Formats: sequence, structure tokens, C-alpha cells
Amino acid sequence: MADFDDNQLKRRNRFVALLVAGTVCGMVGLAFASVPLYKIFCQVTGYGGTTQKADAARAVVGDREIKVVFDANVNAELGWEFRPVERTVQVNVGEQKLAYYRATNEESEASIGVATFNVTPLKAGKYFSKIDCFCFNEQRLEPGQSVDMPITFYVDPAIDQDPNLDEVKAITLSYTFFRSDEEPETVELSQLDSSNANLVN
Repeated sequence: MADFDDNQLKRRNRFVALLVAGTVCGMVGLAFASVPLYKIFCQVTGYGGTTQKADAARAVVGDREIKVVFDANVNAELGWEFRPVERTVQVNVGEQKLAYYRATNEESEASIGVATFNVTPLKAGKYFSKIDCFCFNEQRLEPGQSVDMPITFYVDPAIDQDPNLDEVKAITLSYTFFRSDEEPETVELSQLDSSNANLVN
């Protein structure tokens, strides 16, 4: 009888151990998955002013005009000057537009920056689509180097179907550059410039 109880206790302990191990593995998996899942959620819903990524603008250009305001910021740890070439542009919904930001490395050595971005009002994020953007890659600048960084975008005409955005006359696109500690594979900004040369600003 004692042997039976002892075996039953061992089986129960093994079950509890497996249950705990499975729970730990599940929590670790969720921790790794949470960041990409949250990113996908933001991209689909525009939550927090997250913009969309598109291959091309919609075929239909609407009559509604929206002013796009460009904002630029640099984290204190990165010694760059960063500003929009044009502060504002007027666009029709569905119209593909090309704009530039200018960055200058004011440090004494090469440095790499990565840009985060969002739009305000936050609820407009799901309708602001970027076709090409310097923010898709980390950027390396040599000491004293200045570059014009392109962004190609459009405002989705579907914004006209959303009554919550009827009052929106302007959208602010804001970037903040941070220092990157890694040595990533970077793209030449001249290649981005040439790929957008046929677009009219």
C-alpha cells in the first residue's frame, strides 16, 4: 500500500513538474512573440499613430486636401542636426507625394542613427501610408556629412469614409532619430534619391 502511494505521489509530482515547465515555456514564447504581434496590431489598426506601409498609392485621387506637417527631433545622445527640407505640403487624398528630411552628422566620428516615427492625430495613422522611407533602414553618416533623406507617402482616400476624421485638416508626421549601437547593413541614400527622382514633389 505504501509502495502504491509512493508511486502515485511520484506520478503526481512529474505531472506538476511538466505543467510548470510547460507554463514557463509558454510564457517565454509569448514574451518573444509579444513585440512582433504588437507591431502587427499597431500597423493594422493605426494604434498610437502608427503609419501603414504600401507598395504604391491608390489609383483614385480625391478632392479633399490635407496639410501634412513635418516634425523632426534628435535624441540627446546622437550628435546630428535633423530637420525637414519643407515644413509643410498640401496633398490630395490618394496623391503620391515625395518629401525630404535633411540630416547632418555634427560629431567628430561616423555614427549610425535609427528613426522612430508616428503621426498625429493618432487616429489618422491607419490612413497615412508610406511607400518608401529612410526610416525603414538604419543610416550611417560620416563626420560632417549631410544627406537628404526621402519619404514617399500618400493619405488613403478611405479617410473620407471615416466620420471620426471629418474634422481633420492637417496630419503631422514626426520622426525622432536615436543612436544605434550596432553596425548594421545600411543602404546608400543616393540610391533612395535616384529611385524617387521620377516622382514629382
